[in-house]
Amino acid sequence: MDGSVDRRTFLTSAVLGSAGVVAGVGSVSSSTPAAAAVSRQPTRSAAPNFGLTKFLDPLRIPPTIRSYSRRFRDELTITMTNARTRLHSQLPETTLWTYEGQFPGPTIKVRSGRRLRVAWTNELRGTVPLVAVRAPYAQPTPANVPGYRNPDGSLPTGVELIDGVADLPPWNVVHLHGALTNGGNDGWAHNGISPGDTQLTEYPNRQAATTLWYHDHAMAVTRFNVHAGLAGLYLIHDEEEERLRLPGGDHEIPLVITDRNLDTDPATGALTGQLLFKFQYLPTTGTSAPVTGPFTLVNGVIWPHLDVDARWYRFRVLNAANGRFFRLDLVDEAGTVHNDAVRIVGTDAGLLPAPAAVPARGLTITPAERVDLLIDFSRFKGQRLRLVNTGASVEPDIMEFRVESRGRNDWFTPPARLSTSYARLQDGVTVPEDHDEVFVATTLPGVAGRPHPEMWELKEITDPAELPTRFPQEGVIQVTDPATGRVRTFRRVARLFDDTRTIFIDRGRWVVWNLIQLGGAPHPMHIHMARFQMLTRRKISNLTAFDVAVGGTTKPLLASGDGPPIEKHEEGWKDTFSLWAGEWIRVAGQFEGATGEFMYHCHILDHEDEGMMRPFVVHPPEVARFHMHPGGSGHHSGGSGHGGHS
Repeated sequence: MDGSVDRRTFLTSAVLGSAGVVAGVGSVSSSTPAAAAVSRQPTRSAAPNFGLTKFLDPLRIPPTIRSYSRRFRDELTITMTNARTRLHSQLPETTLWTYEGQFPGPTIKVRSGRRLRVAWTNELRGTVPLVAVRAPYAQPTPANVPGYRNPDGSLPTGVELIDGVADLPPWNVVHLHGALTNGGNDGWAHNGISPGDTQLTEYPNRQAATTLWYHDHAMAVTRFNVHAGLAGLYLIHDEEEERLRLPGGDHEIPLVITDRNLDTDPATGALTGQLLFKFQYLPTTGTSAPVTGPFTLVNGVIWPHLDVDARWYRFRVLNAANGRFFRLDLVDEAGTVHNDAVRIVGTDAGLLPAPAAVPARGLTITPAERVDLLIDFSRFKGQRLRLVNTGASVEPDIMEFRVESRGRNDWFTPPARLSTSYARLQDGVTVPEDHDEVFVATTLPGVAGRPHPEMWELKEITDPAELPTRFPQEGVIQVTDPATGRVRTFRRVARLFDDTRTIFIDRGRWVVWNLIQLGGAPHPMHIHMARFQMLTRRKISNLTAFDVAVGGTTKPLLASGDGPPIEKHEEGWKDTFSLWAGEWIRVAGQFEGATGEFMYHCHILDHEDEGMMRPFVVHPPEVARFHMHPGGSGHHSGGSGHGGHS
């Protein structure tokens, strides 16, 4: 048993055991378009609502800041401050850390090509406003149940407060996720600031219209700071997008989806409103799982409703959860799926070339991913629709849309063509044959006795004299390359954040990142500083060849090109990619413009903080020749420590 979790297994249940736990669902790719309403019934759950009335409260719309207005003139001061707000009208107030007193923070709108300067000012007080505990996994899953104490206030067997979290001070650094900006403005994880200090940043915004988001990125405590409320949307607009005349104004709405857990009064069981950060773990191994919660929030409201006109809307959707995957379906009160009323027009880093249908099994959005959706409510006059997380292991409902009864004359129809500047990347065509290759593998918990999943940077062994003579060896991976049929041998050269830097990229170079998943739960992999497209998705058929106890392969992994097909919307420009068990995906991007030191990591925040994050360097090629890398000589050929030119 290799502990891996395939897509289909992940669709129908939470992923448990050594694979970790990511409550939620993912997608099995299908080439069948959702061309019409179907009677597929979304999975229902008997999970209680814990005393909260669903769809009672209206959706809150975060305030909008237009940075290019006369008021701001492309210079903003955004203040991090404490706030108290009700996540549901039937709850007491919750203490949060916020941007500008809002959860999520204000939506910042900018113009493409107009440089924006932001002073992120830290005026937070006290310690992080949440309770963090560890609870053993059991049925029902404690992580999906509010509270953590016995009625007398004592701790149940195996439950413990996580030492040190209650003492964490405000120490924060802002990362604009998806921004193409120099390393000094990217929000380097070690560059946290304390109360009274300001992080000065400059964003060139030299990129196409897209949906970005800003959030805390402080080293080792990102999960706690973001969970406390530090996240918000950042929208770039350009002329190409405006010519499309997509729904705007009151008909363009952000949907920032998260999940949370809450503490309870031990004597009465009543929800207190206190944020509860609840790990679950396996007592036999100590392996922990990403934190999820039973309450789904949209724009900081638990199970809200939105009154909508009977016309087209545009929704900027962000999964800002710590670790939950959402598979989105639009359903009516009878449970019929109406994804044919939805069109996908954009992904993480920009507009698609043409509207795409929602995949037949729903639209999966993993932590940090964004989708730009159009929904036609004109067909549902007087009806109530729900956005649901189909197949969730807890309550699947996310929010409700209440469609007005009268009809409207809506001039809008989705254009057949969206981004005329989009070009599909292809090996040897738009991605030149002279490019660099990076190889990274992710491992499951338990490798060589280590409790957390890891991210390994790999360097190919090309000298026959250096090839190992016996297998398995820790950190040595062999894989059969389906493009050539030959066996390639790699050695791990880094796994911890502070290990030696091994990835150096010349500015302007095209780089293909090879991301290989060696088992366990899926990982949403985010690479800073550039936009990417997925080139290929390969399937590894013999994951058992990776020896978990040793941490190396016993024989070459067999990779083929017959993995799940790349969906139309997955062909878009992106910065975060879902990497499922036994997959080898190749994503390509050009590192042009910005230079400096950047990061890449799993965007399950628990994984990121537990070590699945590494740095890389981009610098001018003229400087590269003088760079003394760890080998002791000048900068290596091709700007890549993982195979050089391809």
